[in-house]
Amino acid sequence: MKQLFFIFLVFISFHISAQIGIGLPYNRENNSEFTLDYQNPKEYEIADIQVDGAYFLDKNAIISLSGLSVGKRIKIPSEQISNAIKSLWKQGLLGNVSIVINKVEYDLVYLSIKITERPRLTKIIYEGISKSQIKEVEEKVKIIKGRILTEPILKNITVSIKAFFQEKGFYNTEVRLIQVIDTLLPNSVKLRAIIKKNNKIRVDNIFITGNTAFSDPKLKSKLKETGQKFRFTLVKDILSRFFNSFKPSEIKTFIDSTEKVTFKDAQNYFGEHVRLNIFKASKFQQDKYTEDKKKLIEFLNSKGYRDSEIIKDTIVINKKTVDIYLDLFIGNRYYFRNITWTGNYLYETKILQDVFNINKGDIYNLELVNKKLNYNPEGNDISSLYMDNGYLFFHINPVEILIENDSVDVEMRLYEGPQATIDKVYVTGNDRTRDHVVMREIRTLPGQKFSRADIIRTQRELSQLGYFDPEKITPTPIPKPSSETVDIEWKVVERPSDQLELSGGWGGSFGFIGTLGVTFNNFSLRNVPYFRNWNPLPVGDGQKLSIRFQANGIQFQSYSLSFTEPWFGGKKPHSFGMSFNYSAQNILSSNTSIIGGLGVIGASVNIGRRVKWPDDYFVLTNSFGYSRYILNNYMYIGQSLGFSTGTSNSITFNSTFSRNSVDNPLFPRSGSQLSLSVTLTPPYSLFQGDITKAEASIKYRFNEYHKWQFDSWNYLRVVQNLILVSRIHFGFIGRYTDKSPETPFERFTLGGDGLAGGGQFIIARDVIGLRGYKNNSITPSDIVNNINGGTIFNKFVFELRYPISLNPSATIYALTFLEAGNNFNVIRNYNPFNLYRSTGVGVRIFMPAFGLLGIDYGYGFDKLPGELKVSGSQFHFSIGTQIR
Repeated sequence: MKQLFFIFLVFISFHISAQIGIGLPYNRENNSEFTLDYQNPKEYEIADIQVDGAYFLDKNAIISLSGLSVGKRIKIPSEQISNAIKSLWKQGLLGNVSIVINKVEYDLVYLSIKITERPRLTKIIYEGISKSQIKEVEEKVKIIKGRILTEPILKNITVSIKAFFQEKGFYNTEVRLIQVIDTLLPNSVKLRAIIKKNNKIRVDNIFITGNTAFSDPKLKSKLKETGQKFRFTLVKDILSRFFNSFKPSEIKTFIDSTEKVTFKDAQNYFGEHVRLNIFKASKFQQDKYTEDKKKLIEFLNSKGYRDSEIIKDTIVINKKTVDIYLDLFIGNRYYFRNITWTGNYLYETKILQDVFNINKGDIYNLELVNKKLNYNPEGNDISSLYMDNGYLFFHINPVEILIENDSVDVEMRLYEGPQATIDKVYVTGNDRTRDHVVMREIRTLPGQKFSRADIIRTQRELSQLGYFDPEKITPTPIPKPSSETVDIEWKVVERPSDQLELSGGWGGSFGFIGTLGVTFNNFSLRNVPYFRNWNPLPVGDGQKLSIRFQANGIQFQSYSLSFTEPWFGGKKPHSFGMSFNYSAQNILSSNTSIIGGLGVIGASVNIGRRVKWPDDYFVLTNSFGYSRYILNNYMYIGQSLGFSTGTSNSITFNSTFSRNSVDNPLFPRSGSQLSLSVTLTPPYSLFQGDITKAEASIKYRFNEYHKWQFDSWNYLRVVQNLILVSRIHFGFIGRYTDKSPETPFERFTLGGDGLAGGGQFIIARDVIGLRGYKNNSITPSDIVNNINGGTIFNKFVFELRYPISLNPSATIYALTFLEAGNNFNVIRNYNPFNLYRSTGVGVRIFMPAFGLLGIDYGYGFDKLPGELKVSGSQFHFSIGTQIR
């Protein structure tokens, strides 16, 4: 034992001597070389401390961190020197530390702390990945240049890089860090991060044990982001024969009964029609897998298995795939038994139970309970019953009071609280739009009782303005229980609302070809004289100013100007608007000189107001308009108006009754739009007799007609953001009596993209789109009066829409459609079931600066009038929102 103790003492002594760094300094006390006596340590006073090797670090800070100081007495050798070295090591700033005795004079000792600083990081060079990935990795790593490169930092860099690629499914990513001396700076290094992503890790198999309630495929289907993706590929030339041989139910039965289908299994079942495996592995991501596990348990809970849990889950990572093992405890299925209500004084139990609509014997489902209590998107809920009546402080707590066998008794404990009165309402985030423009749309006003329904409605009204991002309009109630009041803060995020329409070129002798238009959707007329309020034009009062010019050289030109004030007078939502327009369509000779044409000059004034019946989504708008048609040798093919030279006048009164309850103006998910309008001219035939046989100058001097139009849009959420849009459009134009002539203007033309400026640049016509057919191709003729254009049309549309991006700077959604419509010249020929049909796909892109841009590919199934074959494939391009 003594021998072992001696060996240990020698080892310790050697270690301390290495740390102290004996340099055999001279000892003036006895004129001899200084030596250490480990058996008899001697006390010295520190006379001086030097620091060697410090370039970036402060020398005084190094001495302070060591715990040593001049004048301090220490024993040599002892643990005091060793502790000083340990203290410096703990900082993680140094690569090497030693303390050396420079000299000893009597009882004075002179020390030197020799250090080697860790290098500083100047740059990380990523290798093995793309430039775009380098940028993403740099955002993930976030290393500050100039930091001391320690082992923890190196480890964090490696972990961060691997975590980044694990999120993308690369679980076998390898990272190698190499330090390279930076010759430009002292004691600095660059770090080469060599990354090898290897293959993505995908889910190969999911094994479930303990499942006693459902089929394994059913539970796997709830792991939507983790489960195996369905893929079924067939040999192309026998596709039809395959589906004739096997019913869809047989295919589903086979898939549901098989956990994993191999190529051989599929061949044995279906024959040689199968080319690839039915299931394709999905990418494995840990965060999505965690969410999927929660959704799996939520599904089991919703089916009455309230005790279900995942006892254990194991992830086995292979080279390219992972296998997932889930061990479940399903437990018993539970049912509601007794449901009681306590604390309710405002509403009787029967009323609450009717709204709750969960009864004894129903499957126990807490998810459904919370929906019926707090927020039910499909109908009423208990919270809305109270909160729409001002009871903001209301809350309800469902408590399980007894669980017996497979039955659960639940007590609904309510606290109704006092009614809350709105105290203050304010808006934040409206940098361009003035407060009064926002506040006049808000229905949660000071002094009123709090109502959740009013908050939801206000959110919808603000989104309809078009000035704010609909996805970021956030109401924040701030309850003040002591005063039984609530403040409401409306947080909005401005988005660009002005639109620029610009396209064009130069057509030689024709001149400018294209469109130039600008729409200011948040204009301020009163600030026009005050240039300090221009940004770049006066904005903020919610008015709309639109200026547009369109031309096809000298063949077609159109100018329009419109202005709308949505709150005329500033006190009520009564709109006032006016518009002016001029269009000219010229007929050119072979040398491009004008030999005839049609010009239309028009102006209108309209007044609108919101009405409260049948509900307050309705708006009634009345307008007076005047149009003057000037014909000069007008003989345009396909656009006969019954006469070629002369003038015609239209004085019209229009009344439009419309309703709009959509939740979002750019990508509606719910709600509807309805519009019924009638346009009337004075009944001149009552005063001037029968003029149907008169000359054109008398016959068409004043247009006489009544025009009816109906448009309907309905938005239905199929699942999540997949939206079904159904549309119906109808129009009819007729005469008051047989004594009045048929009007040659404002008739219907059908087909194409529905833009009046498209194709032949038709004016004096109501242009209706029908994708899959050429522009204006479905336009019947009145042979007797030599007038082109329909007097009655109908159109039906079904669209499935799905958003690609809901970003307010670029809202994009894809669509597929079924469309059918027809146009008739007289009402006796009208047949609503005689339709031209089409189908196709398209995309819509909304950018605030340019409005709505559309591209559609349509296929028309029917033959056009006078054609020998079906319409077939057509591409359509559109700008702006189509009315029909």
